[in-house]
Amino acid sequence: MDAFYASIEQRDHPEYRGKPVAVGYGEKRGVVAAASYEARKYGVYSAMPSVTALRKCPHLIFAAPRFDVYRSVSNQIMQIFLEYTSMVEPLSLDEAFLDVTVNNKGSRSATIIAKEIKQKIFNRTHLTASAGVSYNKFLAKIASDVKKPNGIFVIEPDKAEDFIEKLPVNKFFGVGKVTARRMDEMGIKTGYDLKQWSELDLAKEFGKAGISYYNYVRGIDDRDVESERVRKSLGAEVTFLDDLDEIVDILGALDQIAHEVQRRLEKKKFMAKTVTLKVKYADFTMVTRSKTVKNFVNSYDKLFEIGKELLLQVEDIEEKKIRLMGLTIKKSEADLNFLLSEGIQLKLDFED
Repeated sequence: MDAFYASIEQRDHPEYRGKPVAVGYGEKRGVVAAASYEARKYGVYSAMPSVTALRKCPHLIFAAPRFDVYRSVSNQIMQIFLEYTSMVEPLSLDEAFLDVTVNNKGSRSATIIAKEIKQKIFNRTHLTASAGVSYNKFLAKIASDVKKPNGIFVIEPDKAEDFIEKLPVNKFFGVGKVTARRMDEMGIKTGYDLKQWSELDLAKEFGKAGISYYNYVRGIDDRDVESERVRKSLGAEVTFLDDLDEIVDILGALDQIAHEVQRRLEKKKFMAKTVTLKVKYADFTMVTRSKTVKNFVNSYDKLFEIGKELLLQVEDIEEKKIRLMGLTIKKSEADLNFLLSEGIQLKLDFED
C-alpha cells in the first residue's frame, strides 16, 4: 500500500488531502509512524522524531493513529488477495507476498492479476497500492518499490541479473543501514560490486546473511510464500515524556509495561519462555538483557519478576537517564515444537 496510514487519514479527512500529513503525535517525545508523500518531499519519514519532522516541515499536520481503522482496511485488502490465491504471506498490515503460480482465476499472467488487485483495492477502499511482480520473493519485494506510488513493475527472469547488478546495495531487501555502511567500507556499492565476492568471503563478513546476499545478487531466492505465519514474539515498549533516573520511577514504568504485555498475552493466547528487556538511554545508546525459564511465562507476577531481575542486571541503571523501556516475550523453536505436539492452537500473525 502507498503511505498506508497517512493515505487513510487523507481519505477520511478531506481537509488533509494534498497536504503534508504525519501519523503520530507532534509532542517532544513523539515519533512519526507514517508520512504522506507530500510530507516526504520535505524529508519527513517514518520513525523520525516528531520535533525533527516539524523542523523540516513546520506546517506538518499530525493525525493521531487509529489502528483499529488501519486493521479493518487491511482485512479488506487481505480478502481481495484471498480471492486470487490462498498463498498469501502478510509482512505487515499494508504489505504481503502472493504466490499466484496456481490461482483461483486460472490466469496465466501475474501482471494481469496484479493490475486487477490494484483496481479492486482502489474500488473498495479508495486507496492506491503498488505491486512488484517477479519469480521470487526477493525480486518481487524490490520491484514493488520501483514505481511507487500507484505503480507496477515487473522483473522478468532473463532481465533479473542485469537489473540487480545496477541496483545500489542499500536497495536490497534485507540490507539495513548498518550493513549498507559496512558494504560501502568494503567498496561494495552496487549489485555488480557484490557479485565479485565469493560465497565464502561474504559468509565470513556477514554470517548466514552473506550466503543469502550471494544468492540474491544472482537472482536466486528459494523461499516459499508461507501462508501461515506463526507469531514468535510479543511485547510492548514506552518512550517516556521525561527521562527516568530514579529506580522507583523505573520500576513503576516496568510495572505498567508488564501489565500491558500480560494483557496482550491473554488476548493473543500467547505462551513463551524467553523474556527480553530493552533499555534505551537519553543518549540513544541501548542495552538488552534476556532470560529463558523452564516454564511458560503466562502471568503478570512472573513477567514483572523476570523483568525486574533483568533490570537490576543493567549496569549503572540509576546513573544514566532512561528514554525508553520495553519487554518482549519470545518463543524458541523448542517452544513451537512443544505447542504443536500438544495440539495447542497457535495464533497466526495476520492482524499486527
